[in-house]
Amino acid sequence: EVLEPRRQRRLARERDPIEATFDLHGYGRFDAEDRLKAFLAGAQGRGLRAVLVITGQGRRGGGVIRASIHEWLHAPALRGVVSGFATAHRRHGGEGAIYITLKQKAGA
Repeated sequence: EVLEPRRQRRLARERDPIEATFDLHGYGRFDAEDRLKAFLAGAQGRGLRAVLVITGQGRRGGGVIRASIHEWLHAPALRGVVSGFATAHRRHGGEGAIYITLKQKAGA
């Protein structure tokens, strides 16, 4: 799901808190995917609502992680975790980072 523009603006302007940040720099594609899933599930389990994931730009803008993250976020494993995502504001990393909002854990 694409993050609603108003929510994206609130995160960019830091009116809504970014409660955790995770940096995927230096991980291989498969390791990065596993670590992202674990990070998001853990963040949801702690009741967090919005996080920032840094993918990096990749060499010459062709980063494998950056190219794959949308596919990962749409994966069935994260369907109950991720409510939306959007490219971060320049101050938070721009094209090399992504805001992710999390669903509240069922029964929370």
